[in-house]
Amino acid sequence: MADAYSFVKGGKLKLKGHKDKKHKKHKKKRKHDEIDNSSQGSSHTDPDIAAHGGWWKAKKFEDITGNVAIEIGDSRYVSAVDNGTFRLGEPRDQGDGPEAEEILTAVQVSDTKIALKSGYGKYLTVDPDGDVTGKAEAIGMREQWEPVFQDGKMALNGSNGKFLSANRDDEIVCLSSKAGEQEIIQIRLNTSLEVDPLENIPKEERGKVKETEINYVKKFQSFQDRKLKVSKEDVSSLKKAKKEGIFHETLLDRREKMKADRYCK
Repeated sequence: MADAYSFVKGGKLKLKGHKDKKHKKHKKKRKHDEIDNSSQGSSHTDPDIAAHGGWWKAKKFEDITGNVAIEIGDSRYVSAVDNGTFRLGEPRDQGDGPEAEEILTAVQVSDTKIALKSGYGKYLTVDPDGDVTGKAEAIGMREQWEPVFQDGKMALNGSNGKFLSANRDDEIVCLSSKAGEQEIIQIRLNTSLEVDPLENIPKEERGKVKETEINYVKKFQSFQDRKLKVSKEDVSSLKKAKKEGIFHETLLDRREKMKADRYCK
C-alpha cells in the first residue's frame, strides 16, 4: 500500500520566513508571511493546527484544492483501501497529521463543487447504494462533491444529495439527507506539500474530450500515410464513457475503427 502512495509527501507544515535572522529584510518577510498564514487559519501558536501536525481547517470553498485530508471526529481521517473502498482511519496521536493513504487530491470542477482523487489515482464516487468508493478514472456527475459551510461547521454533500459520514463499522458512506453530528467533518489542508492538483492527470487529458482524442491519436498513430486519422463519430459517446469510467477503452475502440493506432490489431 505504501508504494502506491509514494508520490504523496506528508509531514508537518513548513512555515515561511524561517531564514537567517542576520538579514534585516527577513524580518519584514517573516511578518508578511505570518499575516498570509493567518488568513488561511495557520499560525505559529494555533493549538488546533499544532495538534494536527500542521494541517489547518478549510474555512471557505476556495481553500479546498491540492492535497487535503477529510477528518471525521477527532483526528480520524478518511482512508483509502487498495480494493477501492474507504474506511475511517485510526486516531492520530497529538501533533501527528494524516497518513499517506489518508491524503487526497482535491480539484475544483465548478464554483461550488470539487472532485477528490485517492493516492491510487481513482476518484471518489457515490455508488447507488450510498457506499463511497474510489474506482472511477474520470470525473463524472457521481464524482462531484459540494462542501457546505454553515455556522462554522462543514459537511460534504455527495451526488446523491446525501452527506458523507462513517457508519458503525467505520465504512465511509453517503446516506443521510440531513447534516447531523455524524456528518460534520473537517477538510484539512497543508500547502507546504506544494502538489499540483493536475499532477496526476495526464497532459493529454487536460482539455476537452475531442482535444483529448486528438492528443491520443497523435501519441499512438503510426503516421504511415502522414495523415491524422480522427474518428468522425459524435463526441457524446466519449463524454458518456468518461462519466462511466471507460474513457480510455472507448478512445481505443474509436482509434481501432479508424486503424489509427499502431497498437491496434
